Amino acid sequence: MVLPLTPPVQPMLANAVDEIPAGDGWVFEPKWDGYRCLVFRDGDEVVLQSRSGKPLNRYFPEAVAALLRTLPERVVVDGELVVAKDDKLDFDALSERIHPAESRIKLLSTQTPAVFVAFDLLAVDNQVLLDSPTTQRRARLEELVTPGDSLYLTPSTDDADLARQWFELFEGAGLDGVIGKPAAGPYTPGKRTLVKVKHARTAECVVAGLRWHKDTEPGTAVGSLLLGLHDDNGVLNHVGVVGSFKAAERRALAQELSPLITTEDHPWLVEPDGRRLPGEVNRWRSKQADWVPLRPERVLEIAYSQTEGAEPVRLRHNGQFRRWRPDRDPESCRYDQLDQPARYDVDSVLRGEVRPA
Repeated sequence: MVLPLTPPVQPMLANAVDEIPAGDGWVFEPKWDGYRCLVFRDGDEVVLQSRSGKPLNRYFPEAVAALLRTLPERVVVDGELVVAKDDKLDFDALSERIHPAESRIKLLSTQTPAVFVAFDLLAVDNQVLLDSPTTQRRARLEELVTPGDSLYLTPSTDDADLARQWFELFEGAGLDGVIGKPAAGPYTPGKRTLVKVKHARTAECVVAGLRWHKDTEPGTAVGSLLLGLHDDNGVLNHVGVVGSFKAAERRALAQELSPLITTEDHPWLVEPDGRRLPGEVNRWRSKQADWVPLRPERVLEIAYSQTEGAEPVRLRHNGQFRRWRPDRDPESCRYDQLDQPARYDVDSVLRGEVRPA
């Protein structure tokens, strides 16, 4: 591969902020919920590079074939691989593509094909564009990319009010926020030059288990707390975890919660009957993960950004501890408190249209 930039190249990153910046000097784009991907094409060769620098070609052969048909012959583009399903981005379907079996990947590449959403241009022909302003890189990208055939160009605006509308509207299509780029800024590999505004919500969850911290003696420090919510039938399902405690907090939690440790009459120690349980074997984990059951008597409030999966849903990322809620009855912690955005047609976003589904 003979390009002015060759893999691996670290992508430009973003710092989280609480609100969309006001004033001039910004370019805003939707924040796509997929796999960050830098695409390097040199003639008949295409390399898909992940955020961590690893190749993705094996897992997305249909994207490689499409980009060979649609991209210019010598180009480096930054973007996102996404899978759309039922008018919405489907991160579960996307993550299923990272699979050891080639036959499984081939099947999924036809059943749930990934598409590439381009949002920055790093190089074209022999020209490196890293030092060019965002607005110039965007203009060149628009000249080079013709949307269609599994290749799309992300919407872009310098209007903060429109970006705020996107923030609310596009969530219903599975997008998870807005990215802000300094309009006059260069492309800065590996640096957090961008800003991102993500959706944040709170929920009250039952604490029904824990895992001991991996670097301490079991029983002395808590690593994470296992969270549950009740469905419409009153069944307690595992929905995620909360962690990131300071060392002193981990030790204090171990003492505070030890009286709740139990091996009897725990809802997650019986036959699952369809409920979601902690530590289950999956494609990422070949054996049951150890955990300690607690009597489901305590309630805490978490901050979370997204949920995923079919019923029963679960938290996409680890929850962030907010506070204990001794005023809440564990039986009152139900799925119906999880906020669900109004649905929006993801194809409209891919086409750059703002139109209700």
